[in-house]
Amino acid sequence: MAISPYALRTVATVSASAVVLAGALVPVANAQSSDGLNFPSSSLSSTPGQDNQEGTGGPKNIIYMVGDGMGYNHVAAANLYESGQTRYQVEGEAAPEQLEELEGEAVQVYEGDDWNHLAMATFQEGNSYDGLRAWSDHNYVNEDFTDSAAAGTAMATGGKTSNGSLGVSSDGEAMENTSERAKAQGKAAGVVSDVPFSHATPAAWAAHNADRNDYHAIADEMLAGDLDVIMGAGHPLYGVDNELLAEPNYRYISEEGFTAASTGETDFEYFEEDAAFEALANGEVEEGTQYFGLAQVASTLQHDRTGASAVPYDVEQNDVIDLATMSEGALNALNTDDDGFHLMIEGGAIDWAGHANDIARDIEEVQAFNDTVDVVVEWVEENSSWDETLLIVTADHETGYLSGQDELPGWKALHGGAGEVPEHEYYSGNHTNQVVPFFYKGAGSEDIAANVAGTDPVRGDYIDNTTVANLTFNEWWNED
Repeated sequence: MAISPYALRTVATVSASAVVLAGALVPVANAQSSDGLNFPSSSLSSTPGQDNQEGTGGPKNIIYMVGDGMGYNHVAAANLYESGQTRYQVEGEAAPEQLEELEGEAVQVYEGDDWNHLAMATFQEGNSYDGLRAWSDHNYVNEDFTDSAAAGTAMATGGKTSNGSLGVSSDGEAMENTSERAKAQGKAAGVVSDVPFSHATPAAWAAHNADRNDYHAIADEMLAGDLDVIMGAGHPLYGVDNELLAEPNYRYISEEGFTAASTGETDFEYFEEDAAFEALANGEVEEGTQYFGLAQVASTLQHDRTGASAVPYDVEQNDVIDLATMSEGALNALNTDDDGFHLMIEGGAIDWAGHANDIARDIEEVQAFNDTVDVVVEWVEENSSWDETLLIVTADHETGYLSGQDELPGWKALHGGAGEVPEHEYYSGNHTNQVVPFFYKGAGSEDIAANVAGTDPVRGDYIDNTTVANLTFNEWWNED
């Protein structure tokens, strides 16, 4: 049995304190309450853990961390593997009035009692979420669901769109994203991912295209733009095992685009060696420089490496840079702008593991994402403060319908000890319409808490996936 260095992590202690906050609810198109009704324009919100809003105004910096496909049970599976216990488990008949989350303690830093926790709805244009139906009918969340393009667009622009559309409305009209708003406000902006940089989620904060699979055009737009940092996978000269290919594969960037970037014909400083990523993470950055870092791997840093995993880490990992180092370097680069910054960091391969129903790689990818969160938290506390920086840890949707074994028609909990793969089952090979966890801390937290869109009978209060972007546009970063 392979036991990772994450196993047996010390479990944090969390208080059960809660306060009641009053605030106006922002109406969201198609948002519904747990009883399927539209919410009124104002209400009182009672949200556990909302006593941790350090920031009293809008954030100077926003760090939006997206675990692609990382639903509640993806977090739980990694927690069980590390500590043998977790939160978020649900067990019982398909009866929402009787179901509730089982008790558990914090494992990750973002689960601590100095963080805030809501859920987030993920549905695309034309869809909705009904909590009563979600917990009455096991298959409800499989019926209609977002893709990463529509979800990323909602999170980045504050507007719903159809699946497949990236940074544009369903009518094809370009929509401003929060990276663009940051630049318009004199701030820096960047995107970092452990999957191809031109994939849907990083591109949602950087491009506008009616076809999320138009990778060449998306990459061209990103590299012709004014982002200060772009980092990700998708190197055309390397394979899934970090090996140099005999023939290039220009799937995620065109040959012309790659040649232009790698030979200095764009405004970006191009780099691909691990040492260059590490140099940025060590603080070797220059103000005013645009950085394009392309990791020496085809599609994912680790997930797609050759070999089938029975347990996490039983297949040797690629010798390639990790998401945490990339993210620290991006933060250092963006922080050279005294006006602040916006950074989106994606743990994209969690989604790939969910599609593959691969629990071992799923746990690996969630742990890599959690490691990155730890690094970002440390960076904020050493280089900024929670009074000026908002850190969000969430997902764009759930992938794979990961849950307890043989649970139909109700729900069962995941079970497993530390260092063991939990007893589990995937009930889909695709995305679901579940609400996802939304953890946040820092400046602007009170505004998020005041914009609850609905209440799930099991997961509690949730915001919409457009909420943060609309706060950014309308409340925080709206100077003329």
